[in-house]
Amino acid sequence: MNKLPSKKDILDWISDNPTLTAKRDIAKAFGIKGPDRIELKKILRELEADGHLSKRKNSFRDPNQLPPVSIVEVMAPTSDGDLFARPLEWDGDDVEPIILFMTRKSDPALGRGDRILAKLTKVSNEQYQYEGRLIRKIGISPTRVLGVFRQTSEGGRIVPIDKTGKEWTVPEQGRRGAKDGELVLAEQIGPKARMGLPKASVVERLGNPSAPKAVSLIAIHQHGIPDHFPDDVVAEADNQKPAPLGNRTDFRDVPFVTIDPADARDHDDACFAELDPDPKNKDGYLIWVAIADVAHYVTPSSKLDQEARLRGNSTYFPDRVVPMLPDRLSGDLCSLHEGVPRASIVVRMQIDKDGQKLGHRFFRGLIKSHASLTYEEAQSAVDGAPNDKCLPLLETVIRPLYDAYHTLVKARELRAPLDLELPERRVELSDEGKVISVNFKDRLDAHKLIEEFMILANVSAAEVLIEKKSPLLFRVHEEPSDDKLESLRETAKSAGLVLAKGQVLRTKHLNMLLRQARDTEHSELINMSTLRSMTQAYYSPENFGHFGLSLRSYAHFTSPIRRYADLIVHRGLISSHGWGDDGL
Repeated sequence: MNKLPSKKDILDWISDNPTLTAKRDIAKAFGIKGPDRIELKKILRELEADGHLSKRKNSFRDPNQLPPVSIVEVMAPTSDGDLFARPLEWDGDDVEPIILFMTRKSDPALGRGDRILAKLTKVSNEQYQYEGRLIRKIGISPTRVLGVFRQTSEGGRIVPIDKTGKEWTVPEQGRRGAKDGELVLAEQIGPKARMGLPKASVVERLGNPSAPKAVSLIAIHQHGIPDHFPDDVVAEADNQKPAPLGNRTDFRDVPFVTIDPADARDHDDACFAELDPDPKNKDGYLIWVAIADVAHYVTPSSKLDQEARLRGNSTYFPDRVVPMLPDRLSGDLCSLHEGVPRASIVVRMQIDKDGQKLGHRFFRGLIKSHASLTYEEAQSAVDGAPNDKCLPLLETVIRPLYDAYHTLVKARELRAPLDLELPERRVELSDEGKVISVNFKDRLDAHKLIEEFMILANVSAAEVLIEKKSPLLFRVHEEPSDDKLESLRETAKSAGLVLAKGQVLRTKHLNMLLRQARDTEHSELINMSTLRSMTQAYYSPENFGHFGLSLRSYAHFTSPIRRYADLIVHRGLISSHGWGDDGL
């Protein structure tokens, strides 16, 4: 009897030889013959039972590695034109890997939902784990196209809005009453028609392509923004149930309120503030911020997670929103509606009388919003004109929120973040999508209150994850380049203003320039020029600070319904606090 290989020897060999994973290949590699094959079979079964190997037909492989030849599904192209894919099957313990598809000139055109047999090569890259090359195209998921319908004797054709796309043919029965020249949304059906063109059926008639409402649809399709949730993603969302209390901390009696725009459909943050009962912190406050616990519903590698990661964020247009998550989550289970228990991640922050943060603590809890307020309602209440909803909350809830905010303002002034004065414009549209008016939005203290509370919560999330040595995505904003600063100095000089040289740039120096320009004819010019001199903020696993906010550490935690980066931070908090197995 030959000496049998150890389990480690077998796993190492399979890892090094992913194309030779049948039992006979393993036996041949280790010189195992005769009765010893029975012992090898037992070892392989044990490795499979322990989760170290995955069996497909007669082959064994590491479940956390993809086979060198796999069926993959193409995802939407990125704004840079890169084409990514995901494995059609994945049973590993880690997050489903991302595959960068390496196209060749001879390859057929590929789009989202196409299924292909691909040759995969494992690589070391932060954004993707494999590179893939086409072997052959084997299928397609339902694909949609936006275009102008052109009538023909056999039904019609669709000329895509995307000028690089091919025309689609529409049989008479798939026309759905579409008229010549009408903008339509269509879905591919069956095999290709004559001349190799894809066949489609009209799903929705959208009217005149030059109509105002068509602009957003055209932009969505031209930029490849996914605006249709696959059926399996919708089904997964629809099957979700409200989170029970379980091991969560019960905050349902804490009078949290949401403060949002009047037309808000989702409410992902709620807040409450009170004087700190600690006698050592006289005139200090406890500020509570509750954020929807999206991670409870969108678990790693689920269909919802794959779709959210693909989208990255919700996308906003004047007349519509393309959400990151289906409405069952974004508008229901993850929205902190008034009077309804909702799963949340809650942070309690202690500030002193000067607005400096003394400490913070995170909880995984269940809250119940006691009121859904608009910015205008909250502001009117504290200004002396509370409505019937706000009156009972004025002294116990609303006024303490403002008192805590005014305390935070002291620390903000000391920190001196960039203080641009660029009023936000609000576009009002008619039901037909026509612009009725463009107005400046009022900048109320209620807006600033929520903004300061969210910044403090984001800082707390970054700090606690740094402290716990957990991986996270920082929101980074680096200082302006020397060239941009010199250009800003020249602009300031032309307006008779000064941006001093020869010092390490701080936001307070830019604020001095902005104050010089305030209430002058050059105010808008200097504010816009200062904004344009800034670098683009970005996400990074490395911490380079946030120049504009004048903060050493910053992360996005407060909007997981509409930003995938926030969901990653939530998962980091879950893992680092040991709250469950739905973290990183």
